[in-house]
Amino acid sequence: MTADDNFYARFWGVRGSIPCPGPSTVRYGGNTSCIEIHCNGSTIILDAGTGIRELGDMLMKNGPVDTDILFTHTHFDHIVGLPFFAPVYSADNTVRLWSGHLVPEHSLEEVLCEMLMAPLFPIPMDIMAADKVFNDFKCGESFTLKCGAVVKTGPLNHPNRATGYRIEFDGHSICYVTDTEHVEGQLDQNIVDLIAGADIFIYDCTYTEEEYPNYKGWGHSTWEAGVALADAANVGTFVVFHHEPTHDDAFMDAIAAQASAKRPGTVVAQEGMVLTP
Repeated sequence: MTADDNFYARFWGVRGSIPCPGPSTVRYGGNTSCIEIHCNGSTIILDAGTGIRELGDMLMKNGPVDTDILFTHTHFDHIVGLPFFAPVYSADNTVRLWSGHLVPEHSLEEVLCEMLMAPLFPIPMDIMAADKVFNDFKCGESFTLKCGAVVKTGPLNHPNRATGYRIEFDGHSICYVTDTEHVEGQLDQNIVDLIAGADIFIYDCTYTEEEYPNYKGWGHSTWEAGVALADAANVGTFVVFHHEPTHDDAFMDAIAAQASAKRPGTVVAQEGMVLTP
């Protein structure tokens, strides 16, 4: 698949929890969650893990940046790349930031400012000269972005809450569902409803079924649970995402083979990979 179409996803970070660069992860990648959705000539960014740094450098080569960043939640692995996202430091750029898991207790601006506060970080938010627009919504709401994409949202099962996204444009849809934990033997109807008939379904597959009992309550799922959701919702391409840091390239190759055998056409996310609906 190529990036010549008007609506596609490119993966800049595919890991969960912590970056794990090195020779054993070079093929799948070691950066944490960040996906670029190209839509009608504009860029939508899903999460601001460490992968967003290289994405920002690429965007800066193409003139003024006008973009939306949709956060699933604000655990560190999904926000830690934001201070290294070059477009936020130029007054020529506009960055709209969206979150649906914080209200009413908090706001997105408040949480990000606290991350960037001494003694945790030396550069405060007000040094970031871009026109920043913070949007807090209630999970379950829908909204339309400047590029024309319709965004539908749904609640996920994760500590401190998280939001799943369905992005629709020109008759196609890409769903981004991480971080979330399944209930054994049950389908999460919130997810099934959100992803129904989607062209691309990206899902939290941190653990295998064998590993999962050791991590119950941590807020993550398995590729096997993802396959069940994909089948129940009749989605097109199922994408294994949010890889556990200790899963090296050889381990991910094994998951790719098993998942493809279980559901032909399944894809395991790799940095640089492009998927077109």
